[in-house]
Amino acid sequence: MRAVITGASGGIGAAIAERLAGEGMSVVMVGRDEGRLSDAARRIEAAVPDADLRPDVTDLSLMADVRRLAERLGDEPPDVVISNAAVVAPIDEVTSEGIQRVLATNHLAPYLLLRSLAEALGDRPARFIVVGASPTALRRVPVDVDHLDSRDGLAPIPSFRPFAAYGRTKNMNAMFVYALARRLAGTAITVNGAHPGIIRDTGLGRDTHGLLRLSARILDRFCPGPEAGADTPAWLATSPDVATTTGKFYVKRRPVPTAPHTTDQSRCDALWEHSAQLVGLPATTR
Repeated sequence: MRAVITGASGGIGAAIAERLAGEGMSVVMVGRDEGRLSDAARRIEAAVPDADLRPDVTDLSLMADVRRLAERLGDEPPDVVISNAAVVAPIDEVTSEGIQRVLATNHLAPYLLLRSLAEALGDRPARFIVVGASPTALRRVPVDVDHLDSRDGLAPIPSFRPFAAYGRTKNMNAMFVYALARRLAGTAITVNGAHPGIIRDTGLGRDTHGLLRLSARILDRFCPGPEAGADTPAWLATSPDVATTTGKFYVKRRPVPTAPHTTDQSRCDALWEHSAQLVGLPATTR
């Protein structure tokens, strides 16, 4: 079996890659930093000597790179895709394609990648897992479905605004899970979301500043490591208990509800349609 994991150069993504490699899967490790990706692969190979790893350097903030990744993967469609890559970035930081970086990386990249791979898979079975965040905490940051890169309604403390914007994209992840699962109903592809927990050493705070950076460093002292965060996503990728389950969001291997503003079908459809416009896909197909 073949698995694809984005954000696999460290943290939870690398831990998931090690877990799946240990279970005999061939793993495509996607990351934007070639050096960090190679280092992660070497660490996994030391722990799993017979690991079949294929590092793939891709900048997921650029839709052109995501399209090329989807084309490469489409030649041999995977059995498992775990969308784990995420960033906390300044809210006014935009990519060379003119898209807010946090929106592009955290939401539009999985939207484009999974939609593209669903087309490539056709009638073949696969499991799609989108790594999200705490459903409880995210109740306070609903998505503005008409302005996905909105700067309004974020935290009053400037240094915390990038994290609030990150939270909105994590709500988009849950909404995308529900919308894609509905559109793939009747196929052999399942789509589920997972909160890995509050985990240290994820690299999310790498670009943060001020009180947010300090808070992240303090919190890291009390949080479990990436191996704990890998548990639920890896379980969703492999367990026979959820082989046919779709359209759910999991915390500690249990399905949990997310906020009503993430499950409202009209809002999910609006997010789907605006996302399609931003990545250049038709809104009417899966």
